[in-house]
Amino acid sequence: MKRLAVLGSTGSIGVNTLDIVRQFPDQFEVVGLSAGKNSRLLKQQILQFRPRVVSLLDTGLSDALRRELSSAPVEIVHGVEGLIRVATHPDVDQVVSALVGAVGLIPTLSAIKTGKAIALANKEALVMAGKIIMEEARRNHVQILPIDSEHSAIFQSLLGHRREDVHRIILTASGGPFLKLSLRELEEVTAREALQHPNWEMGRKITIDSASLMNKGLEVIEAHWLFDMPVEKIDVQIHPQSVVHSMVEYIDGSTVAQMGIPDMRVPISYALSFPRRLPLTLPRLNLCEKGGLSFFPPDVERFPCLALAYRSIEIGETLPAILNAANEVAVGAFLEGSLKFTDIPCLVRQVMDQHEVKPVKTIEDILRADQWGREKSKALLQGRSLC
Repeated sequence: MKRLAVLGSTGSIGVNTLDIVRQFPDQFEVVGLSAGKNSRLLKQQILQFRPRVVSLLDTGLSDALRRELSSAPVEIVHGVEGLIRVATHPDVDQVVSALVGAVGLIPTLSAIKTGKAIALANKEALVMAGKIIMEEARRNHVQILPIDSEHSAIFQSLLGHRREDVHRIILTASGGPFLKLSLRELEEVTAREALQHPNWEMGRKITIDSASLMNKGLEVIEAHWLFDMPVEKIDVQIHPQSVVHSMVEYIDGSTVAQMGIPDMRVPISYALSFPRRLPLTLPRLNLCEKGGLSFFPPDVERFPCLALAYRSIEIGETLPAILNAANEVAVGAFLEGSLKFTDIPCLVRQVMDQHEVKPVKTIEDILRADQWGREKSKALLQGRSLC
């Protein structure tokens, strides 16, 4: 029986994780859950899975939930300290880090410091502080298993092979809903249109990142740290069918790919059960019905976020944290309707250009950079002249 804490239990990854637990109750037990503001769904999850500790970010929501569940044997906490409490609970074996954004950094790092195994979907933690997190994982003998479909595919394609035989990693990208739109058309797209991903069901922020290709840029940085691979050996290819989740090309010309249907329960279940596989009752991939698979390079002129992500990790130090902070602010503004889709990379670029890159020695260096990036982004949004 593996005992789990699910950070971000009311989001897309969290809900799918609990679906796996529901299917295999003899193999998994839920010890802790955390949510942002969705106290209604969290309450349902508490009643079904009976965790020992849960957390909400908002104090008022946690107080209200505590009153509603006064007779339930569950500890209800709040804020960042609450997240840490869930992530480091002594009864937890594995933490599913499924929070969205920078908020996932500290609880994920705290879980690693206490020796918890990590199933990682919070790519922003590695984007911001990859060196610190990976060093801490090695120091504490913690295994980080990726949940992102692309990184799960790479992980599987590397198994049984020598790392020195890798020629390159190829991350595949669907291209999102705007793959064929011109620059002029991209200027007019709405948040509602951007949230209509053609293949995957994901949360709002990651869906916008997918549409701008920033998500793929963040995944390049994540792959660099997870697999200890030079960034020049990590390529991106557009693959609209989302059948090949990623590939590894070796020095002899062989390419190993992992394929499957676009359903996040597959990589989640693999991260939870590794090195075993769970017998999921999902539709099988039928290549005969697909009618062909296509691959082509990304257009960085129409989707410049990818190039910005490469630039940030090539320079390194505090710049990836700045990239992430500016992007989170920009995506939030776009979802609110106060920023055009094509202004997302413009804002990110301006913040990066105005940042004085500093060395990273401690997590406090990262947190200061993150705060500066958010404040600068909000200040630039006031001026409105971005591109």
